[in-house]
Amino acid sequence: MPQPPSTKALGSPFLELQSVDSTNNYARRLIKEACLPDRQGFALHGTAIFAHEQVAGKGQRSKVWSSEKEANIILSLVVNPQPLQLIQQFQLSACVALAVQEFFMKYAGNETKIKWPNDLYWQDRKAGGILIESGIGSLSTRHTGGESAGGIWEWAIIGIGININQTDFPADLPNPVSLKQITGKTFDTVALAKELCAVLNEKFTELINQGFENIYARYVHHLYKRNATIKLKKNNRMFEAVLKTISPSGKLMVQHSIEEDPIAIGFDFNDVEWVIK
Repeated sequence: MPQPPSTKALGSPFLELQSVDSTNNYARRLIKEACLPDRQGFALHGTAIFAHEQVAGKGQRSKVWSSEKEANIILSLVVNPQPLQLIQQFQLSACVALAVQEFFMKYAGNETKIKWPNDLYWQDRKAGGILIESGIGSLSTRHTGGESAGGIWEWAIIGIGININQTDFPADLPNPVSLKQITGKTFDTVALAKELCAVLNEKFTELINQGFENIYARYVHHLYKRNATIKLKKNNRMFEAVLKTISPSGKLMVQHSIEEDPIAIGFDFNDVEWVIK
């Protein structure tokens, strides 16, 4: 199992791969190896896996995350989330999203936002995404930001993809954007990934040592489309609602535009899909 958070900083060691199926899959294989009898105690917490090419990247809702070779940040980190409990999964999700937002905002400016639960947006365009996969007892789950209960949260794999130097995207992507498109500059992706690891370590240390309150407040402050009307899909029904806030447990709190009752209704990530035109 990954060692406790206090022993190592996130991003150490930093493994650089030329090509891989998925950095999350690679991290999962490292964890599996660490559980073998002859590898007991093998340190994993903090390990970062960076790939110049990923041929089978994974996104939210079982979607594929495609990325141009040697153009972007493709990064996964292994984390021991304890002392966080399983019902606090959103705290880690929000912590990572805030770290990615602050990192990207340094280069792209204040129009950098967090789209619930943990996508990276610049203006109305997607610059990156996060996928956190968790090991819970003998079970593994894909965590999307909502609330869960039961079991022991043994490990988490934080997968991050950020568009850096890519300027040509697949036609079926509705709204992609890269840092190069925003700034007109070309960046060293490895150097940026290591910088991102430092920001992630800072935020994760804050979460473990100081709690969730300040991270949650900043997450809500940088929330994409807060107090604006958004389009949602529940089952096969489309409807519009005003995004009010995100609850501390990760629920999307909205007010239906057709309802007079001002009390916001909460949805978990798996309850609704946010529809982007």
